Amino acid sequence: MKISDIQLGIISIPLKKPFKTALRTVDKINDVIVKIITDTGNIGYGEAPPTAVITGETIGSITAAINNHIKPSIIGMDISYLEEIMYKLHSCIYNNTSAKAAVDIAIYDLFGQLYKLPVYSLLGGRSKKLTTDITISVNSPEQMAKDSLEAVNNGYDTLKIKVGKDSSLDIQRIKEIRKAVGCTTTIRLDANQAWKPKEAISIIKKMEDSDLKLELVEQPVIKSDLEGLKYVTDSVSTPIMADESVFSAMDALKIMQMRAADLINIKLMKTGGLYNALKICSLAEIYGMECMIGCMLEGKISVTAAAHLANVKKIIAKIDLDGPNLCNEDLITGGAIFDDSKITLSGASGFGFICIKNFQQIN
Repeated sequence: MKISDIQLGIISIPLKKPFKTALRTVDKINDVIVKIITDTGNIGYGEAPPTAVITGETIGSITAAINNHIKPSIIGMDISYLEEIMYKLHSCIYNNTSAKAAVDIAIYDLFGQLYKLPVYSLLGGRSKKLTTDITISVNSPEQMAKDSLEAVNNGYDTLKIKVGKDSSLDIQRIKEIRKAVGCTTTIRLDANQAWKPKEAISIIKKMEDSDLKLELVEQPVIKSDLEGLKYVTDSVSTPIMADESVFSAMDALKIMQMRAADLINIKLMKTGGLYNALKICSLAEIYGMECMIGCMLEGKISVTAAAHLANVKKIIAKIDLDGPNLCNEDLITGGAIFDDSKITLSGASGFGFICIKNFQQIN
């Protein structure tokens, strides 16, 4: 099974509600879809969201990286030579992690098809149901409380609350949400780098003093300030999770050696795909640091791949794979089943994708 062609396209999916964080507001997903076609007729699918505020990538940069650098490096290669393909994928261009992730996912999809096994089986895992949280966008305290209660009524027992936009309101936001959903719902905060270290400590301690029962706070400070991140981690009781600070295995190693955070959020679009995500998992196992598997604002293809990884690694203790549940429609036939908070993987070969509706080829 050899790579004979790589085709790119775009899928556009409206969201149920605008997605609002401290960094951006989004109304629909516009993701680049990768189709790797082989000489046997097998097709592997991958996906990359253009998340410029986090990865620095746009639709144009993703397509250019794949067409001009990645495709010439791996075309004609045999899918069974996985290690060699991954070496060429990750060495042919610097950064461009979402572009690499989309190709990585499509390669693993084909690798599973080659051996007629789901990817989680190839990686030593087994099929089990996952339970994801749901993201609550940053809005007024009243609107966030309403959205949180709606999510709980739909079966979610864990909420990921976006904060950091007008930080003077953040404590009131969580108080209103906690009042609306009660004390049994798990609440995670994601500040998306919005706070200064001392500001983060002050806000988190006030929330602790108010007994708001936070499970964790994600990326409270700017991604480059590891000393500031460690300062926050050392100064509060609530566990702190690094997200934007961790793209590579080297980033993860530095966080672990410094003990700059209590947890790490692994996202395939930051790591460049499953190949490097597995390296971070191995480091986390060595250092005993639990991980979350997360996603950007992504569709079903890339989130299915992340769910397969979560089925393999026990060090991944928390699941934040709600991207497909935020979409207003499902354009992908096959792959994982996303039923509100429950995610179920099929036993199909690879990732189990069958076809994509409204695939608009762009090359």
